[in-house]
This record gives sequence, C-alpha cells and structure tokens, in this order.
Amino acid sequence: MSDTAALDIGAIRSVPLRRTDDELFGRQPSGTDELPDPRPLLENLTRCVIEIIAGARDLEQIARWLDDSVYKTLLKRVVLSAQARQATGRNPSRPIFTIGSVTTCEPRDGVIEAAVVVRGRARARVVAIRLEGMDRRWRATAVHVL
Repeated sequence: MSDTAALDIGAIRSVPLRRTDDELFGRQPSGTDELPDPRPLLENLTRCVIEIIAGARDLEQIARWLDDSVYKTLLKRVVLSAQARQATGRNPSRPIFTIGSVTTCEPRDGVIEAAVVVRGRARARVVAIRLEGMDRRWRATAVHVL
C-alpha cells in the first residue's frame, strides 16, 4: 500500500459523523431523574381515557400527553364507542367510577409501565399505560383499557 493511500484512510477516519435533523431537533429522551412524579399523570390519564371512551370528554383534551400512535388508536375506539351508543340510542354520559390501586414498574431509565385499577358500578377494569420521558415530560406511548 502506498503512503498516499494510508493518508487518505487516516483523513477519512478523522472526519466527524454528521448528525441528522431528528438527532438535533427531534424529541430527546429524558431520564427518570429529570421527570416529575408520574403518579398524578397516570391517574389523570386513566380518568380521562375512561371518560373519553364513554363520550363525556373530548380526545383533544389529552392529545399533548399522547404519542401519535396512541392518539390514533384511541380515536378509532372513540368512533366505535360512539357508533355503538348511536345504534342503541344511548346518550353519552359521564361514567361513575373510582381510581383504585396504581401499580408501576420501571423497565429502564425514563420509562414507566403502570396498571391502574378502575372500579365502576358494574365491574372493575384495568388501564395499562406506558409512559416514556421525552423532552423532560412524560408521554404515553401505549394505553390499553382491559
């Protein structure tokens, strides 16, 4: 190998990698120590999701705390619930329920997974929520009403 080829390889190695716009300007993950206590958000999101599905609250009210995919999934569920209410002739009403126990775990730094028990008149349900820290605030990246 010639000396010029060795110099060229050395020059290539010293060139810094370019960063994409998403790395510089996109959402940045946050560690748990940079984020507020997740419990109040978990309880409020649970309450809101139950009321949204019942038709008593607008989905837009919690959009800022939801990931885009979660928003789309909840929107589909809201439409199906509205169609079911319309087919049976029921009007939307505010459900009566209480928030029970909140069980959380932290699978990795900046991620909280929770199961929130909701007790209504007829039955108990669980709302499973995954929160991820982005830009120093929590965002729900998964919400499932079981």
